[in-house]
Amino acid sequence: MPVRAVIADDEPLMREQLRARLGEVWPELEIVAEAKNGIEAVEKTAALRPDLVFLDIRMPGKTGVEAARDIAGMAPLPGQPLPEIVFVTAFDQYAVEAFEQGVIDYVLKPAERERLQVTVDRIRKRLDERDSQAGGSGGETHAALQQVLEKLQRQLSGSGKTGLRWIQASVGQQIVMIPVEEVLFFVSDEKYTRVQTASQEALIRKPIKELIEELDPQLFWQIHRSTLVNTRAIAGVSRDFRGRQLVHIKGRSDRLEVSRSFTHLFKGM
Repeated sequence: MPVRAVIADDEPLMREQLRARLGEVWPELEIVAEAKNGIEAVEKTAALRPDLVFLDIRMPGKTGVEAARDIAGMAPLPGQPLPEIVFVTAFDQYAVEAFEQGVIDYVLKPAERERLQVTVDRIRKRLDERDSQAGGSGGETHAALQQVLEKLQRQLSGSGKTGLRWIQASVGQQIVMIPVEEVLFFVSDEKYTRVQTASQEALIRKPIKELIEELDPQLFWQIHRSTLVNTRAIAGVSRDFRGRQLVHIKGRSDRLEVSRSFTHLFKGM
């Protein structure tokens, strides 16, 4: 029987990209459902009982870690163990310890084919080992899983990286404070960086390479050496007559070019 999986991420683009990548490296994997938050992830896992669940670490309703704890606490069905958990995250510090203990795996955003193939190979090996041990006691593995999830939850709620929250920028002769969540994209030239929101354009004296260090990598993607885009502001991606990828911004006519170094972000589209 094919291995069945659920994908959970609050960003449709991320779900689409992961589905496309999995189709390349694990074509026989059956994606039986997608969830847009942690609550849906738990509900669909309980209803469908997949072999595998991909959980974004940061989701509304329930975080990926909270959803994983709920899934790990489900009563297993006769002859059917609980699903394997795979975290999808831009913050590998949340998953390294769990990965090293061998009870949870993880995929770094954006999911690149070569890196995902390594993860898939490990997951398939674990599923094969699990099937060969069917009927045995999984108590030790389950206890280890719960322990690691509790530790991850403490990290996520305590010392997790949150990123820059405000941008202090110039608009004409004024200095304004712009919430980072409202920024659609940043575009730099040699001297200034343009900060574009839905309602205004501002300038800051900070290069893209410094912004990358301060911004949440789950929220902002670098698509060009001079451009960062808010993933929540992406309406879609198209190609021009020269074959270059162009990112469309919700509610605006802007078309942001994706350089060759970053085309892998949108290969699934």
